[in-house]
Formats: sequence, structure tokens, C-alpha cells
Amino acid sequence: MDGIVKFNCYWNQSGPVISDEDFEIINYWRDILYNMDLIGAYENGIGFGNISMRGKRGNQFIITGSSTGEIPELEPGHYVKVDSFNINDNAVQCSGPLKASSESLTHAAIYSADPGVNGVVHVHHLDLWKELIHKAPTTNPGMDYGTIGLAKDISRLFRESDVIEKRIIIMAGDRSGIITFGNDLDEAVSVLMSYLKK
Repeated sequence: MDGIVKFNCYWNQSGPVISDEDFEIINYWRDILYNMDLIGAYENGIGFGNISMRGKRGNQFIITGSSTGEIPELEPGHYVKVDSFNINDNAVQCSGPLKASSESLTHAAIYSADPGVNGVVHVHHLDLWKELIHKAPTTNPGMDYGTIGLAKDISRLFRESDVIEKRIIIMAGDRSGIITFGNDLDEAVSVLMSYLKK
């Protein structure tokens, strides 16, 4: 839900921060997910879903900016670079034309937990969510989206569940929220599609 920012966002406002090559990759998949209504906005205007890819250095990553869920076609200016983050401080340092999505810490927790992950997608699909909750790796229902609690709970799943093999997380505290991830965005989306086809 992009419209609500619960974390401490230290924003260095700038021009576009995404390379042409990265924009082509991330926007290709974002278009597909948007057209499948897996990323979008509710009737009340609150956006849902986002997509990210790890940058060239460490745990930096590119993610859709805040409040972009409802926009049909994104431009380079709609993406933000998360330069650094501190889960314990509930803080993200980002640069770009927009502030980072409120889900940035959720993505950060996944990139931190598994250095092999280079792409993360967060979508909403109620039927799949109902089907997989507590069957696939599932976060604590008391952990609301975009919070330090959720980021820490995702780290717990990497320690205590088979999330690395399943490559999917059901967000119990975010009704219909689902995350998939992979070695790149192709794999992250492919994992999602394989669950949708089952």
C-alpha cells in the first residue's frame, strides 16, 4: 500500500537514478504485473504492490516510488534507489525524484537475508493468498505492512522456514499481500506465475 509511509525515509531528491538497461528490465515486469491487476490501486486510491531489483553494489536496490501503484505506465522518474537502510532504526536512505515505497524495508529484509536474491515482487491476489496462508512461509499476522516488525519477521522466516526453497512469502498482516523473489526479476515473476497456475 504505497500511499502510507511508516518508516523513517531520508530522501535525497534528485533526477532519475535508474539506468536505461535496469529501467527496461524492471518496467517490463512491472507492466505485466500491473496489467494482471497484481499491482494497482484500490477504489479508495490507495496503491498496492511494488517491484524491486538489487543494484550493482551490496544491498542497494531500485524500487518503485511511493504512490505509484495506480499509475498505468511508469517512467524512469517513478523509480527510486535505496542507497542504505537500517532495519533496527526503521530507516531507509534513498535518492531519486520520489520517496521510496513504504514497503522498502520489506524488500531490504529479503536482500539482507539472501545475497543470491536480485529481484523481489510484492503483489496482491486474494484467492492465492487465501489458498497459501499458513501453508507457504507466512509472516506473523500481527505484523503490519511497511513496519520494522514485518521486516524482522521476514528475517525470521529465512532462519526458521523453507522460504529459500519456496521463494514465496504470504503476508498474514496484509490481506492478499504476497511476495516472491529470485536470482533475478525473471525468476521472481516466474515463481509467482507458477503458484498462480497451480
